[in-house]
Amino acid sequence: MVSTHIPRLVIAAPASGSGKTTVATGLMRAFADAGLAVSPHKVGPDYIDPGYHALATGRPGRNLDAYMCGPDRIAPLFLHGAAGCDIAVVEGVMGLYDGASGQGELASTAHVAKLLKAPVVLVVDASSQSRSVAALVHGFASWDPEVRVAGVILNKVGSDRHEALLREALTESGVPVLGAVRRAEQVHTPSRHLGLVPVAERSTEAVDAVAAQAARVREGCDLEGLLALAHSAPPLVDEPWAPHGVWAGAPASHPTPTGLWAGVPQGGTGGHKPTTGPHPKNAPVIAVAGGPAFTFSYAEHTELLQAAGAEVVTFDPLHDEALPEGTAALVIGGGFPEVYAPELSANEPLRKEVAALAATGAPVVAECAGLLYLSRSLDGKPMCGVLPADARMSGRLTLGYREAVALADNPLAQAGTRVRGHEFHRTVAEPGAGGTPAWGFTHPERRTEGFVRDGVHASYLHVHWAGAPGAAARLVASAGGARSR
Repeated sequence: MVSTHIPRLVIAAPASGSGKTTVATGLMRAFADAGLAVSPHKVGPDYIDPGYHALATGRPGRNLDAYMCGPDRIAPLFLHGAAGCDIAVVEGVMGLYDGASGQGELASTAHVAKLLKAPVVLVVDASSQSRSVAALVHGFASWDPEVRVAGVILNKVGSDRHEALLREALTESGVPVLGAVRRAEQVHTPSRHLGLVPVAERSTEAVDAVAAQAARVREGCDLEGLLALAHSAPPLVDEPWAPHGVWAGAPASHPTPTGLWAGVPQGGTGGHKPTTGPHPKNAPVIAVAGGPAFTFSYAEHTELLQAAGAEVVTFDPLHDEALPEGTAALVIGGGFPEVYAPELSANEPLRKEVAALAATGAPVVAECAGLLYLSRSLDGKPMCGVLPADARMSGRLTLGYREAVALADNPLAQAGTRVRGHEFHRTVAEPGAGGTPAWGFTHPERRTEGFVRDGVHASYLHVHWAGAPGAAARLVASAGGARSR
């Protein structure tokens, strides 16, 4: 074990909508503008906030999800992402103590703060209160003695008089006020059906919004006090996560599904086992969808693919009419294809090339948005036609953690492999599962989901590969085999 001291803060709130993202992103940018190397992190599965964090700091935004990756991996993943940085800022999720449904504190901001031994700064929406703020802060600070709520930033403060009332009330709480941020429209970042609009879709507007957030934080917050608080965090005693060693410990086999899933057909790509991967000079090319329509990806996925021996090349399905030269496997992650359905459909040369690659049996892994793109149609617009399904927008939000078992051998996992993932979409695919489904959900509900056919694995389920040892190396091995064939 290694003892490492990385100054760090967790930015939390009593509830969603309090201004965590505004304050956390502004604080990251303010520290970066002061010349510090800032490591940005986000609690939970969210993809969009880390994009703003990356814009603020110039470093990849990284997620810390104790449900999908397991509590034991949180400190190692943090140490990996924050290596060489002067300070780390961790934005929380929802309310401070809100965790995975029905599982106590698991994956909550408080849980991650305890795993990181990090001081917590509580961002409070003060727009509709004065003296009551002290009772609110006292309750959050005293709820769990292991969570160190060490400071408060008052958000959406209306006036000097309002700020004075809030500060006076908090003098008796024992929790210092480290900032008071005034209401400001320019700090607002636009939202739509799944939350904030991703950075990749906003370009200049996103840059301006982050700069405005930083200006408000500099104006209203005690940066020196916050920096001193970050330095008060004790050393972490753990080994940093390393992508080149993760897959080596993956199990070689898994039990055959039983019970509800026992009768489901078992098919797929034939059970490749994780290997050390090909020599770099023979690295298979794995094409990863990017651009405004496909913005959802965890930084560790690319690192794991590269560590397993792949050459990772990004392409934009909105504009590129061909896959990268030598593509041996394809990864299409999450995003907002429903927003760009006409443009994606209009790029017929690429749609045909994706379909042709899938027809060869090459590994094609699709999550959520990728599933929509591989379908026959999306909101009536022709897509790639790889899957016998049609997708459309719906009025129902599907959201939450899932426990699942792989129902067939596929490019990511052998049949019987159990994973934890996350769903987050307002679309439906009809049918929702193929003749060979990708997953059998075991919690919180039992149902089949997704498609496995030839080398294709497509599903609504997002999985963090750092919590699924072997997935990336298995995909690289499958790509190498497909290229050889």
